[in-house]
Amino acid sequence: MDFELSEELTMVRDMAREFAVAELAPRAAKHDRQGYIDPEVFTQLGELGLWGLTVPEEHGGAGLGNLALAVVLEELNHACASTGVTVSVHNSLLGAPLRRFGSEEQKRTWLPRLATGETIGCYCLTEPNAGSDAASLATTARLEGEEGVLDGTKIWVTNGGIAGLAIVYARTDSEASRAKGISAFLVPMDTPGVEIGKSERKTGIRGSSTTEVVLEGARIPADHLLGERDRGFMIAMDTLDGGRIGIASQAVGIGRACLDASVTYARDREQFGRPIGDFQAVQWKIADMATRLDAARLLTHRAAVVRDSGGRCSLEAAQAKLAASTTANFCADECLQIHGGAGYTDDFEVERLFRDARITEIYEGATDIQRIVISRSLLTA
Repeated sequence: MDFELSEELTMVRDMAREFAVAELAPRAAKHDRQGYIDPEVFTQLGELGLWGLTVPEEHGGAGLGNLALAVVLEELNHACASTGVTVSVHNSLLGAPLRRFGSEEQKRTWLPRLATGETIGCYCLTEPNAGSDAASLATTARLEGEEGVLDGTKIWVTNGGIAGLAIVYARTDSEASRAKGISAFLVPMDTPGVEIGKSERKTGIRGSSTTEVVLEGARIPADHLLGERDRGFMIAMDTLDGGRIGIASQAVGIGRACLDASVTYARDREQFGRPIGDFQAVQWKIADMATRLDAARLLTHRAAVVRDSGGRCSLEAAQAKLAASTTANFCADECLQIHGGAGYTDDFEVERLFRDARITEIYEGATDIQRIVISRSLLTA
């Protein structure tokens, strides 16, 4: 078993780290305040090939896998979680299902645009009454001749306000029970009848776009069906396995930023005539943060390797997300405590990290859902 990154992945990591340090870290607080990511960042991500990191080379991408994506996402999120989640959703929730389940024509049409960032992707699953219980979604799709007509409202759509292409999950068989009658569709965001609804004002990751997407008689060609009719829920769950690896990577990046900030502050801040890092109470916090982060990273990389091998990774992805998200929040809490009152102000990045970390236990399946996935995989084995 090799715990070291390959030479290629080390180069990719270093490239992402240099970009994050030089371009994202100086902008992170600004992104948080203004509520959007600077457009030039999107251009730079395209120039570095990070929009198309997992897109096959024949379609203009880098042709790398989930492990490479995990490594890159840790670096981006270490600097700016808003940028990190934008890239994660684009690659793992839109790009991945298109690669895995799309027709050759769909791939030829969309993957080159996704690879350059000309088109940004989003994922429309959650609804006002269908969150953790995604199978209860009410959005409908009906066939009229050679077109599908979609009606419904999706919420919490990351990238909703900036996306050019969405995967929309809709009920295509009203007679089927729950998950069995759901299909997935590729929906260009400029389709008549597709509107961007409310833009959410969030506690953290404020620079990322999170919106409603409202579909009212939105007509798309029948060949925009992704995969098989009435098999969309399977696509959604497979996609979320990859998405959970992405959010686990985000959580590790945020947690690592908390650890780095804690070490720096513990060295610089003096009380009682010496650096607070000399006190065992602070030392133990830093030791626990570092240990839990290493464990979370290893679980995340394992899940990515399993997914890259073509195997089912629901258990591994759930374990990675559970461990990483709880660790990120543990690290954020300990980091703020080490900083004391100063950490509760925006003089330091700690308060932003604290806010950004919280979402990692909620989206791509809440912590409680990860525990259900893990326990069921063991109890029904």
